[in-house]
Amino acid sequence: MADTSAIRVMLVDDHAPFRKAVAELLAAEHDFELVGEASDGAQALEMARELMPDVVLMDISMPGVDGLEATRRIKAEIPCVRIVILTASECGRSHLEALKRGAHGCLQKAVEPRVLLDTLRRVARGEPSISRGLAALLLEDLAWGSPPTPSPAPLGVEVTRRERESLELVAQGRSIQEASAALGLAENAVSNHLANLLEKLHIGERVQAAGRALRRQPAARPDEVEREVMSR
Repeated sequence: MADTSAIRVMLVDDHAPFRKAVAELLAAEHDFELVGEASDGAQALEMARELMPDVVLMDISMPGVDGLEATRRIKAEIPCVRIVILTASECGRSHLEALKRGAHGCLQKAVEPRVLLDTLRRVARGEPSISRGLAALLLEDLAWGSPPTPSPAPLGVEVTRRERESLELVAQGRSIQEASAALGLAENAVSNHLANLLEKLHIGERVQAAGRALRRQPAARPDEVEREVMSR
């Protein structure tokens, strides 16, 4: 009988040997249950609808529907599902785009098994997994000025001082524990600031999608614009 408290994981990758390795890793842990495997983004969406996993471990580069598009579609239909992007290279611009589309983190495939498992656990708890590189890219895109006060950034995201400070420390390579010590905050407070920032980023992408829809269809009805935004 399956453990109802286990973290339900769905794995999406077009390389069967990699899926097998991750499946064996998860099977050795008592707090994970691998509920399904998909080899492309289209299949991933169908399986996510049926299986309702807690976390999807998603390869970004796949033939047909890639990880970016699959992330967008899954989050549009099943917002509660959390997605961690897998990459064979350093997390870069395409992975930042995945965050904007609803992903909660990014991992390199060559990462140590312990790091992969810990990341899945944190993301399942609602904590983001933002690497130093992704944090730095996000800071660039937000392009804040000084002083660090709440202000709308170019991405259309209004960021608080604590959210900015937390992200800056992660961009410097600090862990959540180190960032919390530097800011004099509890670890869960720093995690919450980062999670709130990610959620604003997701919403900001949808707002921008609505703007693009209106520019393409000046006479569009509100329900048409809503459908455009929800498809993002």
